[in-house]
Amino acid sequence: MAAPSLLNWRRVSSFTGPVPRARHGHRAVAIRELMIIFGGGNEGIADELHVYNTVTNQWFLPAVRGDIPPGCAAHGFVCDGTRILVFGGMVEYGRYSNELYELQASRWLWKKVKPHPPSSGLPPCPRLGHSFSLYGNKCYLFGGLANESEDSNNNVPRYLNDFYELELQHGSGVVGWSIPVTKGIVPSPRESHTAVIYCKKDSGSPKMYVFGGMCGARLDDLWQLDLETMSWSKPETKGTVPLPRSLHTASVIGNKMYIFGGWVPHKGENIETSPHDCEWRCTSSFSYLNLDTAEWTTLVSDSQEDKKNSRPRPRAGHCAVAIGTRLYFWSGRDGYKKALNSQVCCKDLWYLDTEKPPAPSQVQLIKATTNSFHVKWDEVPTVEGYLLQLNTDLPYQAASSDSSAAPNMQGVRMDPHRQGNNSTIPNSVSDNSAKTEHTALKGTSVKNRPDLKASSDSNATLHSSLAANASNHNSCVVDVLRKNEGPHTSAYIGVLSSCLDLRTVVPETSVSSSVSSAQTMVTQQTIKTESSSTNGAVVKDETSLTTFSTKSEVDEACALPATKISRVEAHATAMPFSKETPSNPVATMKAGERQWCDVGIFKNNTALVSQFYLLPKGKQSISKIGNADVPDYSLLKKQDLVPGTGYRFRVAAINGCGIGPFSKISEFKTCIPGFPGAPSAVRISKNVEGIHLSWEPPTSPSGNILEYSAYLAIRTAQIQDNPSQLVFMRIYCGLKTSCIVTAGQLANAHIDYTSRPAIVFRISAKNEKGYGPATQVRWLQGNNKKAPLN
Repeated sequence: MAAPSLLNWRRVSSFTGPVPRARHGHRAVAIRELMIIFGGGNEGIADELHVYNTVTNQWFLPAVRGDIPPGCAAHGFVCDGTRILVFGGMVEYGRYSNELYELQASRWLWKKVKPHPPSSGLPPCPRLGHSFSLYGNKCYLFGGLANESEDSNNNVPRYLNDFYELELQHGSGVVGWSIPVTKGIVPSPRESHTAVIYCKKDSGSPKMYVFGGMCGARLDDLWQLDLETMSWSKPETKGTVPLPRSLHTASVIGNKMYIFGGWVPHKGENIETSPHDCEWRCTSSFSYLNLDTAEWTTLVSDSQEDKKNSRPRPRAGHCAVAIGTRLYFWSGRDGYKKALNSQVCCKDLWYLDTEKPPAPSQVQLIKATTNSFHVKWDEVPTVEGYLLQLNTDLPYQAASSDSSAAPNMQGVRMDPHRQGNNSTIPNSVSDNSAKTEHTALKGTSVKNRPDLKASSDSNATLHSSLAANASNHNSCVVDVLRKNEGPHTSAYIGVLSSCLDLRTVVPETSVSSSVSSAQTMVTQQTIKTESSSTNGAVVKDETSLTTFSTKSEVDEACALPATKISRVEAHATAMPFSKETPSNPVATMKAGERQWCDVGIFKNNTALVSQFYLLPKGKQSISKIGNADVPDYSLLKKQDLVPGTGYRFRVAAINGCGIGPFSKISEFKTCIPGFPGAPSAVRISKNVEGIHLSWEPPTSPSGNILEYSAYLAIRTAQIQDNPSQLVFMRIYCGLKTSCIVTAGQLANAHIDYTSRPAIVFRISAKNEKGYGPATQVRWLQGNNKKAPLN
């Protein structure tokens, strides 16, 4: 059983925008980072749609249009992708609805839909307090409360336990209602219960779990419906069952169903005021049911007092939304003053992290200079910061410190399990084999690139004493587009003038890897094209310097071997990461030289790294972030990065539960001066011959640019045997900053399926010293396997 002290509730206080009035009986769903709230009531039923952006802490009222539904309370509210369905609810006192509305959140467009009635039997009657749950392309309606009287002023309640299935059309619209034939004993009639649907990972049988509710008395029974066999059962559970309750919430995160709040029976507490002041009791108790083991765990019991206001106060009729592994709770009522005939509603917004965050993606290199790296990594939803660490083969000693502190610094540690990275990229296939010195992607030297300017508002750290953070740069825009959980997210939500646009494709960012022994680095830049109607769509320089490996969506760092370099300028100061390199090079280092050192804790997912913090000799000062111990960086000494040196990076996310696991390791090298930067601002557009590929010169040419080379990843038997080994053919060499890629050349292109299908290009510049790092571009092709340009 988890100790309640481990729960780290957070109350959101610093939000902006029009905050909805307090209410109860409302419903909420999540679309990525947005919490969308509709309906509910307090001094009248609310009919507006409110949206809260959990990333920006902003409330807004979208400009909805179409068949806008009337306000309702205790209704069904489910989300299928970017469409929301609303069914039933109370539209005014004593008058309930059985109408169905659909909201297309990509356009904020409401539409009233009319499903076909069941082939046998009547469609659902008007009701409130029912459950409405989505799984696949079907919604499942169970129970609720109907009014038997035709006169809305004469309310004759009837509790329901009927069960309906609503089939949805793909994208928009519905097919119709059906009444499944179920087996077993049906749950007793009820309203204000909860129903969730869960499917074990190793089992293809989804199950619906109904808990609690009201039928004249509050219930604490748990029912299970197998949606494949349509069999009802009452699972035997272990642990302490929560008190009987109604108007609670149930949310599934992982394999756990979290139950919070609701009305519970009065236990005859000593009430100082008149007994009419409180005819029932709200609770702030919090439990979860492990849906795999059927065991209840109490996190906050009904008897626990909260004198410090460190968690949500008791409430019922609230809403709860799971975003990632974080639970949000908003509003609800905490009592009923019968003498005043009014509700006492909460207006507070809380969240709780239910587990430590997952490991972020590998650190990706945006830009390198002789003494700094500008790095980024994919965002992890609902985190409070990121701990970035590095280590290096350079010997460095623990810094001496006169300050007294506790031992065993959390942020700086050794990692005996570092994964080796020996992946190689084969020799490129050139259309002009005589000019093999142009195969810069196999291992040319890296030039000196200009430092990025730090900006306090682009990536504020959680400690004022941390290293400076990176801002947007004219050749490297790192605007973060929030992504969904999975690797195949094809849309992001951007709020602008209260408008939600879900049709924009998120720029693809492939995984970064390491730098070769000859300091080869590839700038990764993504070009997005959704369809033929968006030809030439450009992502402004969302770049990362990387060698390329396609082993997985979150790839291990790979190294270019020195043995694969063909007529390039290698430098004596290069640190070899060749095939002969041990799989764990730090294993040969002294114990004091292979510790992971903190770069700092960063609020956002980018960082400008020019220094790192050294471990004091057994001394440190500890401060708290959530449940994570982190050092007081003001007491630590710093060490600067060194030119021409390899560094290993890893990053971990932090939330209210502490520091999560670290990412896989990436390896990068600082640059050696003199070589040109990578071309920038790559654009792709179609034309009659094929496609037009253009770019801007490097922002730091370090001399005169003599020529550019462009390469295309092509299909080969070697790639089919090992998709992580890309083979490139040079398709252009010249002084112009553009070229035509013919349809014939594109017919031989390799389609990279590491995430979304894409054709891969690389472009590099050459000056008097040689070729600098290349810009890598992934031209998205959609989800089919048709030939490009189809």
